[in-house]
Amino acid sequence: MKGLGNMMKQAQAMQENMKKAQEELAEMEVQGQSGGGLVSIVMSCRHDVRRLKIDPELVSNDIDVLEDLVAAAFNDALRKIETTTQEKMGGLTAGLNLPGGMKLPF
Repeated sequence: MKGLGNMMKQAQAMQENMKKAQEELAEMEVQGQSGGGLVSIVMSCRHDVRRLKIDPELVSNDIDVLEDLVAAAFNDALRKIETTTQEKMGGLTAGLNLPGGMKLPF
C-alpha cells in the first residue's frame, strides 16, 4: 500500500505542476509571420489573438493576397503554440512510463 500512496502523491504533484504550466502557457505569447513580416500575429498559448499587424502597403494591394497572408501568419502562430506547449508540458511527464505512447494532457 505504501507504493500506492507514493504514486498518489506523485500524481497529485504532477497535477499541480500541470496546472501551473497551463497558467504560465496562458500568459506566454508567440508571434507568427508571413510575407516576410508584412503580416504578423501575436497569440497567447491559449490561442487568444492579442495583436494583428498588417503593413499598410498590403492594404492597397489585392485583398486575396492580404487574406492569404493573414491566414498564413495565423497558422504559423498556431504551429509555434503547439511546439511551445509540447516543450513546456513534456518536461512534466518525463520519467513517467506511460503505456502505448500516451501523452499528457489527455
